[in-house]
Amino acid sequence: MSEQSPARRPRHLMDPANPVRPVNDHSLTRVQRWVLSVLAVTTIFHLSAGLVIGAFFLDESATVSRYGLCVIGGLFGVVAAAVARLIHQKPVASWWLALGLVPGVVGIVILALS
Repeated sequence: MSEQSPARRPRHLMDPANPVRPVNDHSLTRVQRWVLSVLAVTTIFHLSAGLVIGAFFLDESATVSRYGLCVIGGLFGVVAAAVARLIHQKPVASWWLALGLVPGVVGIVILALS
């Protein structure tokens, strides 16, 4: 009697006799954090820049409102930097928060010069 070899399973199916070892997902988690932080920061920075740009489309007579939109835009930039720090589980208070003020400060400077 000849011994029959077991039927070959297609590679995409699971073999209960040979389970797949668990994957070390440490690097996957790191990649997921970076992707999430990049998406969150770019989305919130676009909101921040949109508020600052929107300030230039207000009437010239609404000076306080124009500066107010620039300040709000700067605060949203700070929120974006804080969100990135939180996603990476770093302390929120750092000099990176100052980077969030850039859109608001640029808007205020341009408004003051015009």
